[in-house]
Amino acid sequence: MRMEPPVHATTVAIRRRGAWQGVMILGPSGVGKSDLALRLIARGWRLVSDDYTQVWTSGGAVHASAPASIAGRIEVRGVGIVSAATRRMARVVLAVACVPEAVERLPEPQTRRFAGVDLPLLALDPRPASAVDVVAVALDALKPRKTGL
Repeated sequence: MRMEPPVHATTVAIRRRGAWQGVMILGPSGVGKSDLALRLIARGWRLVSDDYTQVWTSGGAVHASAPASIAGRIEVRGVGIVSAATRRMARVVLAVACVPEAVERLPEPQTRRFAGVDLPLLALDPRPASAVDVVAVALDALKPRKTGL
């Protein structure tokens, strides 16, 4: 098992294809990571970690959990820190890079490396209402992998 320092990311997960699949949402403060996570949670996803995510690899897969000090809570801008439906950990299968502008219509596939393992990377403006659907479509488009969770 290879542990890494916490990543500035919000991570959410959903049960699909018989396993929990995590999506790590990356970006600078204020770009909309938590807002996108809240909209996904409203559609049945679970919060793994908000703002900072502990990442490690095991068996060639990337896993994520919340640091103990923030577990089970998410920041809602203008409201404060609130509790959310959570998942203690998840195998991460997709990274989403939040960008504050429109993205290319047909970009070349990208990856980002976490703890020595490359994950598919989706660049996404999180502000449009369709952003939650784009994340779901991107997750569905991934080739199924063997999972132990």
